[in-house]
Amino acid sequence: MSKLLTERTSWQALQQHASQLKRVSLRELNQDPRRFQDFSRQANGFLLDLSKQHLTQDTLQLLYQLAQECQLDAKIAAKFSGARVNATEERPALHSALRLPAHARLQLDGQEIVTPIHASLDKMAALVAKLHARQWRGVSGYPITDIVNLGVGGSELGPLMATHALHEWRPQAAQHLNIHFASTMDGSQLATALSKLNPKTTLFIISSKSFTTLDTLSNANTALHWLEGSLGAHPSLKRQHFIGVSAHPERMQAWGIAKEHQLTLWDWVGGRYSLWSCIGLPIALSLGMAHFKALLAGAHQLDLAFQQAPWQDNLAVLMALVGIWNINFLGIHTLAILPYDGRLAHFPDYLAQLEMESNGKSVNTQGQTLDYATCPILWGGVGPNAQHAFYQLLHQGTQRVACDFIATAQRYQNIPETQARLHLQNQHQMTLANCFAQSRLLMLGDAAAPEPRPEAYRRYRGEQPSTTLMFESLTPFQLGALIALYEHKVFVQACIWGINPFDQWGVELGKHIAHSTQAALIAKEAETFDPSTQGLLAYCHAL
Repeated sequence: MSKLLTERTSWQALQQHASQLKRVSLRELNQDPRRFQDFSRQANGFLLDLSKQHLTQDTLQLLYQLAQECQLDAKIAAKFSGARVNATEERPALHSALRLPAHARLQLDGQEIVTPIHASLDKMAALVAKLHARQWRGVSGYPITDIVNLGVGGSELGPLMATHALHEWRPQAAQHLNIHFASTMDGSQLATALSKLNPKTTLFIISSKSFTTLDTLSNANTALHWLEGSLGAHPSLKRQHFIGVSAHPERMQAWGIAKEHQLTLWDWVGGRYSLWSCIGLPIALSLGMAHFKALLAGAHQLDLAFQQAPWQDNLAVLMALVGIWNINFLGIHTLAILPYDGRLAHFPDYLAQLEMESNGKSVNTQGQTLDYATCPILWGGVGPNAQHAFYQLLHQGTQRVACDFIATAQRYQNIPETQARLHLQNQHQMTLANCFAQSRLLMLGDAAAPEPRPEAYRRYRGEQPSTTLMFESLTPFQLGALIALYEHKVFVQACIWGINPFDQWGVELGKHIAHSTQAALIAKEAETFDPSTQGLLAYCHAL
């Protein structure tokens, strides 16, 4: 499909349009007093401002034509219907079904799937209620106070991001529980956690869709040995101190997870899309089931809007098309995610996996090598802190970088009226001022300064395009919508590029080769490897 895409009339028209628009600066485009009204949208609790992007109404119309030629509507319908859009693994991609209300119905291969989804949620709710009520006790008889999630990739990034973002929503019943995360294969995170925890009151969640992930099972075995070293080889040790979450109950059973402590998901749930399933158990433990269900409801609302809204008012479609414009026609191959809210500190990392593991592809669905760029490199950090770090490159570096500014309009409304509340709200206003000022300066460069800056080293060139995404406040419902918004953006871009965003074969071979490399490390043999790897192995063998 790669040649077909670049030969499409709309693609070639966009290339010609880009060559002309590059001669017009962002500064000139933003002299139009109606610029904000024309290029901003409000929907689903969001304000999406595209007025600082390097585009015009003609750009959008040509992008709509491209989406139409790529049959975007039909591909969206196919995904939500349960079609096997993940062709390389012959699976649907129905993580959106995890967000359906209990009364909804959806058939997959002749089987209704909403009922078992909610049965799984009910089982998770029962475990959460038991832990919140201090009724779950370890083998020593003490109630659980600390829970360590052992998972990597999507089994960690989503739950970690959401529990951090919504920490202030923790109900009283969850206040006695401390949630920890350990993912690294080298055991460093786990070692730090174990040094501070009491084995008598610690519970581990083994989160692995396949239940074969080396990183996770290595940490699980280390945790088991830690418990046994303190509590002995108690016959109920695994039952009282481990919960399993996987698509393979037989593997959980073989490891020793009690059946009543097994939570299941389905093979049509990709790891990076799995926080909506029982992989989200740490979120439910931290926030309570009511707030976890609000997270699901916010995402479901966005699902409906994505399917129903016309493209010109569809936030996910607009964000996706603007991204394609930047990448394929303006040559901007990196995207900085800049939340101006410390609660979203883990959101850039979460999106890095979501986008780069999904769309980091160089072959289309027909197996053809692509002759155009796909996913940008994603990176970022909390905006106010990043201003003291990598913003130097954004303002005076040599590369064009697209930016997503994310901010809440209100904060600290619900804390008691004290002097501290006033100061905190002032700090929030200061944060918003910095957000707006930075995007303005990135767009206008020196033109935003009140006085000339003649020295070359003080010049700001501007011309860095950005999107600003705002919402009233950070609630479980709105966070669910925010995550779903970016999920759908990724899917739309994959539809245009003709790639499969639901497989991740690029991560598999490295893990496979690591097994033979580990064997060579243990056996102190290196003759069958390339010279570089042989040299590295020899260095380790000599120590």
